[in-house]
Amino acid sequence: MKSKKEKGIKYFLKKLGPGNHYPKAILYLMLVFSIPATVLNIGSDIAGMGAVSNLLIPAIPSFVFSIVFTTVLTITIIKFSYQQIAGILKWLCLSVLLYIIVPFFIKVNWMDVLKHTFIPTIKFDQDYIEILVALLGTTISPYLFFWQATMEAEDVKHKIKAVVVDKQMLRDVKTDVNTGMFASNLVMFFIILTTGIVLHGNIKDISTVDQAAKALEPVVGKLSYVCFAIGVLGTGFLAIPILAGSLSYIIAETFDWKQGLDKHFGEAKGFYITIVISLAIGLVINLTGINPMKTLVYTSILYGVTAPVMIAVILHVCNNKKVMKGHTNSLLSNILGFITLIVMTVSAVMLIYFSLHH
Repeated sequence: MKSKKEKGIKYFLKKLGPGNHYPKAILYLMLVFSIPATVLNIGSDIAGMGAVSNLLIPAIPSFVFSIVFTTVLTITIIKFSYQQIAGILKWLCLSVLLYIIVPFFIKVNWMDVLKHTFIPTIKFDQDYIEILVALLGTTISPYLFFWQATMEAEDVKHKIKAVVVDKQMLRDVKTDVNTGMFASNLVMFFIILTTGIVLHGNIKDISTVDQAAKALEPVVGKLSYVCFAIGVLGTGFLAIPILAGSLSYIIAETFDWKQGLDKHFGEAKGFYITIVISLAIGLVINLTGINPMKTLVYTSILYGVTAPVMIAVILHVCNNKKVMKGHTNSLLSNILGFITLIVMTVSAVMLIYFSLHH
């Protein structure tokens, strides 16, 4: 039997949510934009994890590692509760610290780095715009909107002490989001910095995981494979549950299935079966022999092209008083949101233009 508090929380999350104020067609549109890129992302991550493991143990084929990792991830997601998975993901976040450490192994002109951070070089050609769209798509990926929203909802269900969400809870959510954005962008900054330092003047094109690992060798010596493998494996174990979970939340919400990582398999079969299928498709894509490095770039580009639609919808929701009541976007949030929308839209349009006139 559900308690009154649980029923009240369900009422708050369902009745007051945006799903009661917008037509299903918008949700279906989000499905079309989100599912292909997310599944492809899962496949490329699984392929990358298998490839770096093969670098460390060449005697075992990469596809064997990919099968093992997919199996482990599937069992973990089904077996553990939301709180346990959240705890695991938080520890896995430590793996990305590797990207912050690498630039300090060699001499870096920090004044030059600072200058180009705020005064970037801009080119109007297909290669530059392609990478720009991929970078924007990696920073603001559509699946992250769903994951963030559902995780906050999960937290509400676990932490709420009353049916009504108070101001303190909203402040906590805001702090959580801001801290996460700062940390993720800091890591991305150092990833870009590391890539620029290692590749500039040395390797112009990386099309395989092996080339990426060898690119790090001048920086960290013979330990390059190990460092690179730790980074890729940690990131893969961190990203894949989020990708598969986000996809499952999207589909479950669309068809009004029971959902949540806090539920057992028998309580939310459709939700967990979607996760299993997404991982299985990702593994099949990987076994076709796709290049994980190139596929990750193409996935990021797809995110960058489709994200503006998602941002536009979210901006509308965040300014809809029927949904947000007295918590609509502030002026600053709207300014930053619309700047982001314009930049990503213009970049996507330019990429489409250059692609058609190539």
